[in-house]
Amino acid sequence: MRYNTYENYTKITAISDFNLKKTFECGQCFRWNVDENGVYTGVAFGKAAKIWTEGTSICISGREDDFLSYWRDYFDLDRDYSAIRESLCVDNYMRKATTFGAGIRILRQNKWEALCSFIISQCNNIPRIKGIVEALCREFGEPIEFDGKIYYSFPGSDTIAKLTPEQLAPIRSGFRASYIVGAAKAIEEGYLDMDALAEGSYESALKALKKLKGVGDKVANCVILFGLNMLNAFPVDVWMKRTISEHYDKSFTPDVFGEYAGIAQQYMFYYARSGQEEIGA
Repeated sequence: MRYNTYENYTKITAISDFNLKKTFECGQCFRWNVDENGVYTGVAFGKAAKIWTEGTSICISGREDDFLSYWRDYFDLDRDYSAIRESLCVDNYMRKATTFGAGIRILRQNKWEALCSFIISQCNNIPRIKGIVEALCREFGEPIEFDGKIYYSFPGSDTIAKLTPEQLAPIRSGFRASYIVGAAKAIEEGYLDMDALAEGSYESALKALKKLKGVGDKVANCVILFGLNMLNAFPVDVWMKRTISEHYDKSFTPDVFGEYAGIAQQYMFYYARSGQEEIGA
């Protein structure tokens, strides 16, 4: 990966496996939106930015220090996803899935934001998840002025922990409201240390997260993969259950993919959810 910095943006060159649409629309994040020109605008870690494709390069708005302090790590730009894709081609199905999903990168998201967002994701579709998350930010986050508009940061667990589930009514999260507040309180009261979990084992993180009301295997694994950045986590939802049953026998375990099982999961999920299997891709 190489980059050049200009007055108001950074251009990333000589990078493979970085497709904006696939990365932002594979179900791992909920705060990036695209305009008619293919430019994505989003907020992460209290920073707003625009990101777009220019030929074979990727451009990110902002100064060089923003790129080095936030976006380089957030987009996992120093990891060789091409080599990982090659290592995941363990059978014919995965060759198809990795080819179709080439360009997906696993974002290194804020731990609390990932936990809260995937609690919201339960029994929900992506447009509604995004709507609830944006309402949460608008109601309880801090305003960010960017490119002539006002965006909002993701509210911290300290802010949400002070609320009652009833006070979350404006975001229309339904039964999830009590889970959101409960998770925030667990962090603020010291029962859940997300930073410590990120430094520990997958097994200990899974056990700790599942102690939270409203967090089961699927949500916990999403948080571990997208928030704690443990790339061996393998979330399983209805799409993945169907995919596994159709392409693997009952002896299947994610261990076949080794330390990058979570990246394999994203290729499989994106491939299945796209409907490509049904049209013979």
